[in-house]
Amino acid sequence: MAEPLDIPLRQLEYLVAIADHPTWSTAAASLGVSASALSQGLADLERRIGVQLFDRQGRRRVLTDLADTVLQHARTVQSMSHDLAHWAERVNTLKVGSVRVGMLDVGAVLHFPEVLRTFRADFPEIGLHLTVAPSSELLAGLRRADLDVIVCVSPSEIPPTISMTALLREELVLVRPPGVKSRLPSAWGPWVLFPEGSHTRTLIERSLRELGARPQVVAESHQPDVLAQMVSLGLGWGVLPLAQVPENLDIEIGEPIVSRDLVICQREGAPQHPGVGALIQRLQSATQPA
Repeated sequence: MAEPLDIPLRQLEYLVAIADHPTWSTAAASLGVSASALSQGLADLERRIGVQLFDRQGRRRVLTDLADTVLQHARTVQSMSHDLAHWAERVNTLKVGSVRVGMLDVGAVLHFPEVLRTFRADFPEIGLHLTVAPSSELLAGLRRADLDVIVCVSPSEIPPTISMTALLREELVLVRPPGVKSRLPSAWGPWVLFPEGSHTRTLIERSLRELGARPQVVAESHQPDVLAQMVSLGLGWGVLPLAQVPENLDIEIGEPIVSRDLVICQREGAPQHPGVGALIQRLQSATQPA
């Protein structure tokens, strides 16, 4: 099997220019090079291929019959190179490709719906694929390369190969069911909380114990809206992001009992579509004070 030829693209462009122009001078001018540079490049191309590409007819040099096959390949390579350059330009100007983003429901529904809407409107040619899931699932999807970027609760340990950027801090407050009076911490509960094993649940249970409560959990959900509904139905007490506490629920303590950080996570060193960077900039801008 023949070894692949190491042929510079520029030399193939020289050959196409010679075929498309009446003289070597006009061919060289079309490429912005001197006639001598064009001649040297084509001589090197002949040497690399090992095939005679030109015959002399008096003072003129013309393409040989063997050069036709080389010329066809040169045109194909040149066309593919132009297509690649056009595609790269479209990628870098956010006119092609896709961005796979994962978010907690609170991010997609409460904090960043406008960011997602305007990104899709401003870059309609980019496929924006949104996955809404708990933080653990989002991190797993990111590590599998199923997602390009995620917004999740800051993990207790940063997984290897994952970079993390702080985004915003959520304050969580303790709420009691409608009609239930305030009471001592030892009498709080039962509880409807985020799922066991989640970082948010760990933070909440630690805080409740420090306050003197005994977290007896009767229901779980990773969705704050669902937890709020269960508290509203009287199934138990809860700890919710302050921004998601419905009007019919009373806050037991006048200040947050715990906070959690929402962060942006990416794979370190992974090639990224430029749209990922554009989306991250918008997410960060959305959390800045007006």
